Amino acid sequence: MNAEIIAIGDEILIGQIVDTNSQWIAKELNKIGVSIWQVKAIQDDESLIEKALADAVNSPVEIIIITGGLGPTKDDVTKQAICNYFGVEMRMDQEVLAANSVLLEKLNYEYTKVLQLQAEAPSNAIALINNLGTAPGLWISKGQQVIIALPGVPSEMKGLMLDKVIPKIQASYVLPHIVHRTLLTYGMGESKVAEKIADWEQALPAAIKLAYLPSFGVLRLRLSAKSRDKDAIEKIVEQELEKLLPLLGDIFVGFEEEGFIEASVAKIMSQNKQTLVTAESCTGGKIAQMITAQPGASTYYLGTIIAYSEAVKIRELGVSEKLIREHSVVSCEVSEAMARGIQEKFKSDFAIATTGNAGPTVDKTDKSVGVVCIAIATPTGVYSEEFNFGQPREKVIIKASAKAFEMLRKEILKKDEKLFVNS
Repeated sequence: MNAEIIAIGDEILIGQIVDTNSQWIAKELNKIGVSIWQVKAIQDDESLIEKALADAVNSPVEIIIITGGLGPTKDDVTKQAICNYFGVEMRMDQEVLAANSVLLEKLNYEYTKVLQLQAEAPSNAIALINNLGTAPGLWISKGQQVIIALPGVPSEMKGLMLDKVIPKIQASYVLPHIVHRTLLTYGMGESKVAEKIADWEQALPAAIKLAYLPSFGVLRLRLSAKSRDKDAIEKIVEQELEKLLPLLGDIFVGFEEEGFIEASVAKIMSQNKQTLVTAESCTGGKIAQMITAQPGASTYYLGTIIAYSEAVKIRELGVSEKLIREHSVVSCEVSEAMARGIQEKFKSDFAIATTGNAGPTVDKTDKSVGVVCIAIATPTGVYSEEFNFGQPREKVIIKASAKAFEMLRKEILKKDEKLFVNS
């Protein structure tokens, strides 16, 4: 079962907004066994919409979803384009008209003539009542295909998809079962991981596909399979996972649905009733932001100091001026002093500290752009490592933050903590 998504809006094509609608729709369709054949973004133009619709109808898809261009203003031309393509007239849908009247009355909003036009629909369409807005969804059957038009407002689109569209698709088609399991790995590049699991990958059953999804600091491995037999395909995937996990060893952090490495750290520290603080220089609060984005972070995270300047490192973290002069501000020695300083200041079990050159320029150091020193303070000592994350600035910050979590996770999982000190 295949689907095509057509996103309509000049604002997408000029980069004014990001098309998150198509991404969300694709995920939801995949959950029910519908694969995405193609995603398109086109202008608010009747002829272009008609052409995109014609191309989709003639492609090997059963489901065509259009999002955007259903508003009440003149630049919203999706409904008229649909009428043009099918050679039908617009009609006033009395059910939508009544529903919108009730909705606008509740909102104490005037039901203008322009808004009343929202209740118009192509005569060959079933109107799907929108409980969150005045633009209804449209469902048009054409042989074995269905064309679905949805508002571009994300909340309205999602409401219609979940309440009306997905149940109607499930009732209209016999759908296969799709399984996705995405593993998160840290600390090893794509090519090395591929080499590590080459024999396992070569022996994968034909029903299972493996995808490598690299990004800054993390490599995701996605196993995908599709079958009419849900139990059988899930069993095969689980059997392959049992073979794969021992090969990955400690670079495997968890599954994507459980959250990224910061979620893993949060879970472990909360269970162990351990506390954490951070002292950030080059990462500028990114690590703190990733921590506090996790629900329940207050159970283990005490706080941070963004010691961006040399003066703050000295005054707030107790880093000595002599240490900075001898080793420079970007050094393992300074990162360790930062970690110890904030650990003592907040009386925490663990601390993370970062100092480095995120770029594009360097300041008072001979270390090149991309060099970052990360220190982890534990209840028994402190250790640090120096990395070169290259460029650009965003990459350095994200990779440094991910590496800090990776280093911390290894420490909190140790059965017997030992002291590691850079020599």
